[in-house]
Amino acid sequence: MASSPLEQRLSRLLEKRKAQSRLRTLKSSPPGSVDFSSNDFLSLSTNTEYRNDYLSLLSKELGSLGSTGSRLLDGNSGYAESLEKEIAAFHGAENGLLTNSGFDANVSIFGFLPSAEDVVLYDELIHASVHDGMKQSKCKIQVPFRHNDVSHMAEILREVSLNSRASVFLAVESVYSMDGDVAPLTEIVNLIDEICPHKNVYLVVDEAHATGCYGPNGSGRVCELGLENRVPIRLHTFGKALGASGGK
Repeated sequence: MASSPLEQRLSRLLEKRKAQSRLRTLKSSPPGSVDFSSNDFLSLSTNTEYRNDYLSLLSKELGSLGSTGSRLLDGNSGYAESLEKEIAAFHGAENGLLTNSGFDANVSIFGFLPSAEDVVLYDELIHASVHDGMKQSKCKIQVPFRHNDVSHMAEILREVSLNSRASVFLAVESVYSMDGDVAPLTEIVNLIDEICPHKNVYLVVDEAHATGCYGPNGSGRVCELGLENRVPIRLHTFGKALGASGGK
């Protein structure tokens, strides 16, 4: 049976990627392999104690294996609400909100918080999920600054924060996974306080690669630096050091 036009097109595209050494294939790791490439930084996904605690919790406190629906319909639970409160307390935050993934959280934050007249100012090496959120946003002014360059950030911030009617969402990561460097968070929050008298700048810190590795009991760099009350929005994920789900 002859292949369809769609199959032929896809086959050509796959061959092209293969010729460019860009063809990715799925593979599994053999038992006993040493992990040098995943995001399971602390090897918690294979920790026996961690596994036993999870199974015990599953059998004693959770009534079902799934949520049975989205939280806005009939999938909410007292356990989810209790977990949000525990997470908020652990990170020294006022409130917590669970999402399906860190990716979904960033898309939601930057896709729906900024309005049309607001501004998003972001580090040029910010994670791709923030860019995906900005693409969905009504916000028209989206400005990058040089990576970890506080002087460049301040220069732009002075310009965009003069309009007190607009909110400025400032996006950084506490730990940048590709370069392995950290953001100068204390310097950034001090600068915001110094040059933004209208209090219209909201710092958003992605702690995905700091969770479990920095701060008291792995609570992140914001907690490590004592900035809990000066950073309005923080994102933590279960997909890296906590080993509960995959994450890129």
